[in-house]
Amino acid sequence: MTGTHKDTTITRRRAIAVTGGTVAAGGLAIAGYQSAFADGTTAAATETTATETATASASAGSSSGTCVLMSSVTEGPYYLDGALVRKNITEGKSGVPLTLRITVQDTTESCSPVAGAAVEIWHCDAWGYYSGYTTANPGGSAPAESEDGSTADDKTYLRGYQVANANGVVKFETIVPGWYTPRTCHIHVKVHTGGEKEDGTYEGGKVNFTGQFFFDDAVAEQIFELEPYSKHTGTWTKLDDDMVYDGGGAASGLLTLKPVHKKDPSKGYKGSITLGIDPDAENTGAGSGGGTPPSGAPGDAPSDAPSASASSTDASS
Repeated sequence: MTGTHKDTTITRRRAIAVTGGTVAAGGLAIAGYQSAFADGTTAAATETTATETATASASAGSSSGTCVLMSSVTEGPYYLDGALVRKNITEGKSGVPLTLRITVQDTTESCSPVAGAAVEIWHCDAWGYYSGYTTANPGGSAPAESEDGSTADDKTYLRGYQVANANGVVKFETIVPGWYTPRTCHIHVKVHTGGEKEDGTYEGGKVNFTGQFFFDDAVAEQIFELEPYSKHTGTWTKLDDDMVYDGGGAASGLLTLKPVHKKDPSKGYKGSITLGIDPDAENTGAGSGGGTPPSGAPGDAPSDAPSASASSTDASS
């Protein structure tokens, strides 16, 4: 099942190779960003179970006292090293504001927080473009990435690290991603431990977890009707048809989302999730289980895109 906009033409994009088991025109009002990013509360440890359903209100916790290792997936073809350590990763990119709160827990130690874990996220902009790969075709019909009017750095926008506090919590200020063929709305994530901040980024250590966060279809549909998202027309993929999301709810990366203003989605959302990881394990995103990637790739894929073998995106489950 897909959501359809004005132009139903689908063009496959370089981003197809992922295997694993997620405004007002001219920019948002400053008040919208301030209200979306005003949450200063501290985190409490939240427990997850594999029985949570795939709804936007799915709880990231459970009264069962059980902590579940999160589902890992491959990193996809748009990962870049050297993301900056920073809270706000937008760089002026327009979109519906999203405050993302992530709690990292140790599944081997009674769900204790993983203080000092470095959480790295990256995602596409409102039209489906990733920094570093701004010529890749997002499918459907969209303006060129250069037409967005922002001053964002084409190599760094919508990418960043945050280091977890004593409660295992990090928080990012970003925008809700758009879509690109054939993926649903999603955010990529890695959790690193054992390294340190150096020259504005995070160096050393190892990757303990590689995954993706997902958005409820009803929320995504509302957002895609707003500008600038609505300038990208075509068919976007819903959760049930996504090649990566496996229907496991919060344990599979489905975000809990709360609107800043119930009657005005353009004001933004607060998203939260708990990541249960094994700090002793290593998971770089190579060959994790998931769906079968579609064949083919668009002819205008960037020449500097990572190869399928390098990113392990063609590995079967």
